[in-house]
Order: sequence, then C-alpha cells, then structure tokens
Amino acid sequence: MSGIANPFEEGWGWWALGLAVGLPLLLVITSEVLHELNRRGSAAAKPVRFLRNWVLPFAALFVLLAFALQSDAGNVWLRIVATILGTLVVLLVLSAFNVAMFRRKGMDTEASWQRRVPNIFVELARVFLVIIGVALLLQFVWGADVGAIWTGLGFGSIVLGLALQKAAGGIFSGLLLLFESPFKIGDSIEGGGASGRVIDINWRSVHVQTANGMQIVPNAALADGVILNKSRSGSIYNASVDVEFTTDDPPHEVIALLTDVASSLPMLAPNAHPRGAYHGGAAYSVSLPLETAADEARATSLFLAWLWYGARRRALGYNGDTTDPLQEPESRKRALETVESALQFTTEQREAVDAAATLERFGMGETIVRKGDMLEKVGFIVEGSVQMVLDTEEAGRIEVGDADAGEYIASTALARQPQLVTCLASGMTTIMWVPVEVLDGLINQRPATAAEFGQIIEARRDQVAKARARAGLSK
Repeated sequence: MSGIANPFEEGWGWWALGLAVGLPLLLVITSEVLHELNRRGSAAAKPVRFLRNWVLPFAALFVLLAFALQSDAGNVWLRIVATILGTLVVLLVLSAFNVAMFRRKGMDTEASWQRRVPNIFVELARVFLVIIGVALLLQFVWGADVGAIWTGLGFGSIVLGLALQKAAGGIFSGLLLLFESPFKIGDSIEGGGASGRVIDINWRSVHVQTANGMQIVPNAALADGVILNKSRSGSIYNASVDVEFTTDDPPHEVIALLTDVASSLPMLAPNAHPRGAYHGGAAYSVSLPLETAADEARATSLFLAWLWYGARRRALGYNGDTTDPLQEPESRKRALETVESALQFTTEQREAVDAAATLERFGMGETIVRKGDMLEKVGFIVEGSVQMVLDTEEAGRIEVGDADAGEYIASTALARQPQLVTCLASGMTTIMWVPVEVLDGLINQRPATAAEFGQIIEARRDQVAKARARAGLSK
C-alpha cells in the first residue's frame, strides 16, 4: 500500500474533488438564478444561460487538463481548450456589457441616455474588447509577441483621431449633453443661436422648433455656449402676451377683461394670478403664469380666442374692432323666439324681455357661470350646449350633466340662491340673459312658470347629488 501514490499529497486529487463537487453546485446555482431572471423577464438571463451552458463546462475541462491531469503547459490540447475558454469568456463579457449598458430598465424612454448613444460607440467598444481578448489569448496561451498589435492600435487611433477631430468634437459634445441633461424634449430653450421648443435630441444635433420653423443646432454650438432653459427657470413660467384695443376703451376695463379671461385658463400654475398692464395708447399686455414653458403656445392661443369673445361681451374694441355680429336684429330675433318657446309670453311681455335681455356668446371651454355665483339673471341657451361641472377638493372636477339649446342655466337666481354648479361652454355657445325682475313679472302673471322653474332647480340639485355619489363623495 505504501507504493501507491496518494493523489491528495500530489495535489491533483484536490482538483478532481473540487471539480466533482464544485461543477454540479455551480450548475445548480446558475440554473436557479436563470429561472428567476426568466420569471422577471430580465435581459440578464442571456449571459447567465451562456455562462451555465458553455463557460462553466469548458472551465471545468480546462481545470481538469491543467491541474487535475497536470498536463504540460505546451500540450496542444490544453492550448486549444484554453483558447476556446478564452473566446467564450470574451463573448460572455460582451454579452454582459451589452446588458449592463444598453438593456437597462427604462432605456426606451426619451430621457434614457443609453437609447441615444450612437451605435458607432457601441460597436467600437465591442471591437476594443474583442481585440484585447484576442491579444491576451495569443500572448498567454500561444506565447505570441503582440507588441506590434498594441503599437498599430495606438498609431491608428492617433491618425483616426486627427482625421475626425472636428466630427469627434461634435459627437463628444453630444454625449456631454446627453449625460448632463441640461434640457429634455419639450423644454423651451435659448442658446446656440436658436430659441424655441426642443423636439428631438441626438448624438450630433438638437432639433428646436422656432417661430420660423425647425432649426437644427449642432451640439458643439450648445456645449460651447450658454443655454437658457426657460422650462426650468423656476416654479412658474410667465408668458407675456401683447394685445391692442381702441383708444376709446377705458384702461381699467380692459385690464379687468385681460385678467378675468387669463384667470380662467386651465394651464395656469396653482395659486398664481395673471397681471395686466397698460402701456399707453392702445397697447396692453398680460402675463400668464404657467407651470412650464411647454404650455406657452397652447395657453396663448386659447387666451386670444377667449379674449375675442370676452371683448365683445363687454363692448370693448379688441384689435380696434368694436362690431359684434351677435347684436344684429336677426340674431336677436332668433334668440327671443327660443326664450318665447320656453316661457310662452305675450306680445307685451315679449317687448319687456327684448328691452331688458342681453345676448352673449362664449367660446369652447369658457366659463359661463361659476359655482357659488349670486346672479340676478337667468340664462337661456340659444345656440350650442353647456357642460355642468363641480370642482371638489377630494375628487377634483366631476361632471354633473349637460344642457342643450332651449334649456336654462343659473335658474337658482330666481330663488335668490347661489349657483349649484359651474357651467362651461361645450362649443361656441350663445346665451340670452333675462333679468330676474323681468322674470318675476312673468311668473306673477303665469304661476305655472314658477312651478317649472322650481322643478328645474330640484332636478339640478338631484344631478349634483348623484354626481357626488358617483365620485364617492358625501352629500
């Protein structure tokens, strides 16, 4: 027995034992990890599968040949296995690099810098890793002199860098912008000779939508200059709108109109208040406090549209125009016919309504009546429709119902009670307002009309209660 060599004393027995125990254990561990990654749908499952199916078996074979069987370092089969193992390790590193850098969660979003890194950099990084791996295999496995390879790579890099100096400068400027993220798509910026909204960012340039069209700004121009990001200027972005009225319009009335219309814009910043200013002559301006500069174009357009209707309701000359087509005799006649069909008044009563009633038009989305308003007139919908809503702290804005042409709004004014709901114009809507004192006279002569108004008020209260119940609010 003493003549039999002890494998553990010679060393190779421990390697054989390690392979017998370690390889199955590593295969079990990697299999469990792979199962969990597949369950999560992770991209890291691919390199782990490659590690389990290829790298670990060849690594075990290499250990068996090199340490357990103690093969000579110059053995051709050992070198072949080492070469295959080294190649597999390089492929594993490439796969892991791809997952770590370009398959992260959220990379498909606009803000992901991985999504915008040029493909050329990805390919160059992969080529660099492959060259390093091949050079190491040639040097340590086959004993080749790879100094010439490193020299050639260094010289080629210098030549390529000099030839592409200008282009590379723009590319690296783009990468700096991507990493630093001084702005994002949708921001309003000023810099590089452009002023407008960012609509695209890539590794070479930034596309900016200006008032005169889309302007393509090289990244180098932005990186070397000062960039003003108007969308990050603070919690409130103040957009200024210049308008003109006639010199006959009282300035305080015009300013009141400007602030009233601007205060109804839905994109205003919370707890912010527009301000109007008079600049002499017929010139005015109003500041619109917005949450972001991205809302400027939409807010300005909506403000100017509503201002057109508001100026005519107050008989002010917006842009020097004081005419109002709604006040033409034919328009007023049609409106009176709508009110007459609802109230069924006599000729004498018609004359009284015609003398006291006013006719107004509202643009889509404009607020006609606000909840809680104490009015002294009732509105008859002549044209269009009205959306009734309720603004609550708990559930925000909830819909109550709609009212179409021929129906009433603000009927609680007859009972001298505040308005139950906020009324918005669903489209271009025309309202004829009849004073309560005139309606009182009609109701006294026709008691059935009072009962009809009472039913309408109760129906509105029931609509409000049902709307609050649908939103899960208490009465």
